[in-house]
Amino acid sequence: MIYKTHTNTPLETVKAQLEDKAKILGFGVLGSYDFQKILKSKGFELNTQITVYEICNPPAANMALNAIADISVYLPCRISIYEQNGVTVLATIGMEDILDAVDVDDEFKQHMSEIFNNLRALMNAL
Repeated sequence: MIYKTHTNTPLETVKAQLEDKAKILGFGVLGSYDFQKILKSKGFELNTQITVYEICNPPAANMALNAIADISVYLPCRISIYEQNGVTVLATIGMEDILDAVDVDDEFKQHMSEIFNNLRALMNAL
């Protein structure tokens, strides 16, 4: 499942505000990928400006990785930002799908759900 939210805030404004708003909710931005620029450097044209941000909540990542190393394939969390039909779209992988794919106890699932709720709150704040 992909979780998406839409905003009328311009794409560049959302991108400029991401890091500051992420800090408020306990996340840090580790890096980003401008797919339009990356693909252009490889000789391909991408019609849509898509930037993916890798974000991390260190305490949550530590807990998750100590509980189950396989969850590392989903980390760090990613937020994709692009424009579609005149609105800015923010998308991420649904944490529920990740948690359903691993064998963990209910307490762990609850904690990770709270982290995902913060990720959704970040996306909705932009």
